[in-house]
Amino acid sequence: MKVIKDLPAVFDEFAEQRKNSFLAVKKIKENGSPVVGVFCTYFPQEIAMAAGATVVGLCSMSDETVGEAEKTLPRNLCPLIKSSYGFAKTDKCPFFYFSDLIVGETTCDGKKKMYEYLGEFKPVYVMELPNSQSESGKKLWKEEIIRFKEYLEEKFETTITEDAIKDAIVLRNEERQALKDLSYLMANEPAPMLGQDIFKVLYGAGYKFDKRESIDQIKAVTETIKKDYAEGKMLEHRPRILITGCPLGGATEKVIKAIEDNGGVVVGFENCSGMKSIDEMVDETNPDVYQALADRYLNIGCSCMTPNPNRYKLLGRMIDEFQADAVVDMVLQACHTYNVESFGIKRFVNEEKGIPYMSIETDYSQADVGQLNTRMAAFVEML
Repeated sequence: MKVIKDLPAVFDEFAEQRKNSFLAVKKIKENGSPVVGVFCTYFPQEIAMAAGATVVGLCSMSDETVGEAEKTLPRNLCPLIKSSYGFAKTDKCPFFYFSDLIVGETTCDGKKKMYEYLGEFKPVYVMELPNSQSESGKKLWKEEIIRFKEYLEEKFETTITEDAIKDAIVLRNEERQALKDLSYLMANEPAPMLGQDIFKVLYGAGYKFDKRESIDQIKAVTETIKKDYAEGKMLEHRPRILITGCPLGGATEKVIKAIEDNGGVVVGFENCSGMKSIDEMVDETNPDVYQALADRYLNIGCSCMTPNPNRYKLLGRMIDEFQADAVVDMVLQACHTYNVESFGIKRFVNEEKGIPYMSIETDYSQADVGQLNTRMAAFVEML
């Protein structure tokens, strides 16, 4: 197993990985490799990887460029959309700047309209994501994956073979499993460490472009934590909280901090920056690679799906397996699908799982940090 630095140094390295990757993506471009910028967990990365492209996430989670974005976009729009558009418009994010292609998907209306504006200064390709997980939906998503594959072949003047797709599936499955194994260390009671540290790895891993190196490092971190835990290095008992809802990262990490600064510990993240993206593997035994990808990706339980049973299924399993004492639902302002779904999630958590629930509506500013701390202190004290 690969020898790693002290755990705090490794966690800090993953936390800074997005910034550290700015130079790495520049080097990738200089070496002639295409860069595909993406927004969503539904995006089948394996297709772009099989084309020899580097995939990088474009969702920005800072209020730095929101003011500039609001010159074009409505003020009462989701902060993730405004931040992402603002960084693209101002060229303040190297990932946007170096992307040869931006790929969107029809998850929410705000994003769909933003892609039209992005297309004015960057090549944009939009995949038509079904809004249900029905058999007809999977058929459409499979067709969209094949259509995207054909588009990449033409754009990058390459041939994407099924063998290359299979290799990418195996590599991405190994990465997902490594992150899942790391995440499930938090199922131990007491928890081995703060959720902030685990989240740094989950979020930062998406910006490590050498997947093999990243997998080895994640596995080494997992083994080190296991060893430390066996030696008695762990937190004292704290109320165990599971976070669900909108994507976490950047400014919204203030929610994790508010929970843990006030005596709780975040043991799991159901969000798409957490377990949503790593829980299910692509079926490596399915000879139809496009169907295997369609089945796996369309199963993600995002609130853009109607109905959305898979979110409840994953959340319920995580509440049990991570021994959660409560659930916090983090909703970004103007994210209507997650906001509307909060009622159903609250009912599920309170009535079916029998534990407390809290919903937090926030944005990328720091204006509500004091209020967050006050609410979390009372919530954790109640537990």
